[in-house]
Amino acid sequence: MASKIFMGDMPELMENILNNLNHEFDSLYSCSLVSRHWCKISIPILWRDPFTFNKNSMFISRYFSNFDDDDKFILKECGIDIDFPNTIFSYARFLKVLNLSRLEDCARKWINFHISQQKPIYISKDDLANWLFKSFIESGAILSKLDVYFTEVILKPEIFYSLGKNDHFFSRLHDVSVEVDVVTESYGFGIEVITEPFGIEDTIMLLRILAKNTTKIDTLKLGIFCNIYEPQIYHTLSNIIKSQEQLRRFSLICDEDLELEMHGVISALGSQKNSLQEIELDGCTCSTEFKVLRNCKNLEVLRILYGEEKKLLKVLDSDSDSDLCRISTLEINSYPIDASNLISILKKSGSLLQRLKLDSDDQEICSQSLLQETLMASCPNITFLYISYIRLSTRFLRLIENLRKLQFLTLRCIDDKEEIKSRVKQFAKILPPTLQYLEWVHSHNDILLNHCDAPLKRLVIDFCYDKEKTIKALIKFCTRKETLRYVSLSRYAYISSANDLDNLRKDLDKYVELVPYEDIEF
Repeated sequence: MASKIFMGDMPELMENILNNLNHEFDSLYSCSLVSRHWCKISIPILWRDPFTFNKNSMFISRYFSNFDDDDKFILKECGIDIDFPNTIFSYARFLKVLNLSRLEDCARKWINFHISQQKPIYISKDDLANWLFKSFIESGAILSKLDVYFTEVILKPEIFYSLGKNDHFFSRLHDVSVEVDVVTESYGFGIEVITEPFGIEDTIMLLRILAKNTTKIDTLKLGIFCNIYEPQIYHTLSNIIKSQEQLRRFSLICDEDLELEMHGVISALGSQKNSLQEIELDGCTCSTEFKVLRNCKNLEVLRILYGEEKKLLKVLDSDSDSDLCRISTLEINSYPIDASNLISILKKSGSLLQRLKLDSDDQEICSQSLLQETLMASCPNITFLYISYIRLSTRFLRLIENLRKLQFLTLRCIDDKEEIKSRVKQFAKILPPTLQYLEWVHSHNDILLNHCDAPLKRLVIDFCYDKEKTIKALIKFCTRKETLRYVSLSRYAYISSANDLDNLRKDLDKYVELVPYEDIEF
């Protein structure tokens, strides 16, 4: 079978294999050098999302060959006197993911680089970004993901003309992020002037095209950071929501310092009541408009981050027999969290709840006893638990002991100096045999590791607490259990120098791999 793959007799299988390397830039590049057949498959994958993976902006020069003769002439008039070779591939056609902010940033870096080489370049980043965008549209590319956010770049009329003639460009979008901002500048004496450095008018026109040409969006993320009512923005966003066939994931991020009304955007989600499965509300002010979400019968994931979680939960959780709040994933970030606000949703979710994250943002969770009793009585099937700040009480230990399906556990505990050593020892002993991932942000790492019998595969700890004891206990645990594959420093850990980190890696090298936190986190 291997010979058939190399000879190209199984192109579908080969493409599936290389697609699994979608985010491995170096591996894909190596694959493209194996043979002509591998090259034909690898290159389109490499160029699906170049603005995310390429730190060097020089790659955009490859796109110049796709420019028409008029644009090439203008480039030369602007000082970009380069050869435009006939490339084997039409790189612009391969584009699937486009972030307009990264496009603008890449254009700026490209120009700055050439200026730093003392080359006379007479072109703005706006012009370059527009030429690149136009090239993508007219190349035949079909996007799957789009991020709409402008810093300073302004789209020119020919962009919208090209989009009108090439409606396929947005026809298969399934993941869209839109960030809307309006800035007000104060001149004293109560005078404020609205400025639009983020291309508000361009954004509105682009959103209208999206509403007209896109029906396949399943993930929509909106960021609204303005307290100025722009009716066209809200109306167009509502139309995008209503025009989708099956919207499954919806995220709304607002400036928590502003009391924003949604002016029909949330109400529009009523048209997606049969498909919506995941909702994230970040910094949102509660209003009666959110009641429409009660009708979302298939909601599985609810995240409320730094908003009015008490009011939002009350609006969402009706007294009727609605299926809303019978969910499998609940995430609350607040400061602090009052667990009494969650009791109803926890009881309704019951055995369906599998993932629970409660991040109280450096403040002790209120009503801890009530929370723990409710989880023990109603939610036995939790596999993922992230909880901070909480006391390592006897009742909490009993909760952990009852969660026999727990696989991933993250804890930030409040130190109780009187009984903490015995509590940590007891905690380590009752960890369930299903546990694979543990993030322990506390002291007494040696006690934890010396008494833990769970078959951990990944571990996050803070070596700042008695470093030598921790290393010794960790090596002993690795030798005893032989399951641990990766260990990482807690994101709250402090390492004074890169040399200290290298020494720590050398100490552990024979037993377990030390990896960055972002690589180990689930």
